[in-house]
Amino acid sequence: MSYLGLTQSIKMAMRSIKSNKLRAFLTMLGIIIGVSSVIVLVAIGQGSSKSVTDQINSLGTNLLTVNIISTDEVKLKLDDVDQFAELNGVSAAAPAVSGRVTVKNGKTSTQVSLTGTTEAYQTIRDLTVSQGRFVTDMDVEYRQKIVVLGATTAQTLFGASEPVGQSIKVNGTSYKVVGVLESKGSSLGQSGDSTIIMPISTAQRVTQSTSIQTVYIQATDADTLTFAQMQTNRLLANLFPDKSDSYSVVNQQDVMNTMSSVSGTMTLLLGGIASISLLVGGIGIMNIMLVSVSERTKEIGIRKAIGAKRKHILLQFLIEAVVLSAMGGLIGVGLGLLITKILAAAASMTVVYSTNVMLLAFLFSLVVGVIFGVFPANKASKLHPIQALRHG
Repeated sequence: MSYLGLTQSIKMAMRSIKSNKLRAFLTMLGIIIGVSSVIVLVAIGQGSSKSVTDQINSLGTNLLTVNIISTDEVKLKLDDVDQFAELNGVSAAAPAVSGRVTVKNGKTSTQVSLTGTTEAYQTIRDLTVSQGRFVTDMDVEYRQKIVVLGATTAQTLFGASEPVGQSIKVNGTSYKVVGVLESKGSSLGQSGDSTIIMPISTAQRVTQSTSIQTVYIQATDADTLTFAQMQTNRLLANLFPDKSDSYSVVNQQDVMNTMSSVSGTMTLLLGGIASISLLVGGIGIMNIMLVSVSERTKEIGIRKAIGAKRKHILLQFLIEAVVLSAMGGLIGVGLGLLITKILAAAASMTVVYSTNVMLLAFLFSLVVGVIFGVFPANKASKLHPIQALRHG
């Protein structure tokens, strides 16, 4: 067919759509809902995956975590932690004990999580001090009664006042505030700001813990993370023979890969569910086009009688179906972006826009238009001109 003939077919298709605006809109509705659903659900799925990755990264980079499951069987001491820091592939190691404590400033009190640790903890966990300083190894050695406050704890206890240099009570005992951390936000469902940090030697007295519960180990880089894990496991096996059930070594990268895999599967599942509505939209297009063929039988007969060939009729109805699905696809993309932005703003959700997904959803809507438009178009093109003219 010539370019002129194609242009004419497109004009005729547009004229037919304009003459039945409501029917055309209802026909496109399935495609609009399908395309916008794919974009919204995939954006939410990918946003969820990014949020989980960011939260895991916020725990620290190139991180290994040694968890002591049974402190009765495995008693890890501060001197043992120095051996982790000396391993090949390890840049730093920080022990930690934790618990829940009541902190009070005047009449204001709140319950927060307590972490007792050393100077290396700041680097390993990627913490930034907004005011004052962090815990030092000197504080650990001399069992200093000092604390560093999380951002939320500082706000709760002191409001707009300057916390550094002030004293607070932790479980009834007075401690000096030497620093305030920058806000870290929530990580894996737990607030990183509703906390206080103190020297591990002091924290062990507060929590009445004689052994270390956790050791955070930072590998020199991402490539040596697995090697550092092997070295850590070997050292633990030497320190505590036949006690492998009493501790675990968690690799941050393994956690991230697992969570990303789960999020990716969920995103595909959500996209697949949304794609079903695209197929339903395609069936709607086919039904309306079949009705359109029946209504315009006489018009087809006249066109054939004055010389229109089968391919002209086929292309006319096929173009009409594709135009409907293309317009539905474009509106769906716009609607999907709008809904995603509203959700991100209203529900404070992390969403990730994917140009590839938008393009794929739009192209899929075009393919749906072609596939479901072929049968009605083929039926129209096969009509005999004499029988068509007798219709109606």
